[in-house]
Amino acid sequence: MPMTKEEMLHAISEMSVQEIMQLISDIEKKFNVSSVAPTHTTQTNKEPEKEEQVSFTVKLTNIGPNKISIIKIIRSTTGLGLKESKDLVESAPTIVKENLTKENADSLKKSLIDSGATAEIV
Repeated sequence: MPMTKEEMLHAISEMSVQEIMQLISDIEKKFNVSSVAPTHTTQTNKEPEKEEQVSFTVKLTNIGPNKISIIKIIRSTTGLGLKESKDLVESAPTIVKENLTKENADSLKKSLIDSGATAEIV
């Protein structure tokens, strides 16, 4: 009379890990199967392609030694008044401008860095 499923599980539970690994290996050989899950290379299993970022934000992280030049750049770029630009610069790290194209963000960042500030595109 063959063993029941419960009797097989009970017998396996009393085995050592090494004995269980050997049993798995023997089962794979006997039935020509693998315990490793198959990998599929179909289109549905691929990670979705990341969308290219089209909107960029420039963040002023440090104003550096030339605060007046930075204020001038902020005024001309944002259209803020003198006091608002000064307050923005003094509150660094802060976001200077959002929703810029890549070219405009690079240009603003370069202007800020050329004037001694530290800036980044986020």
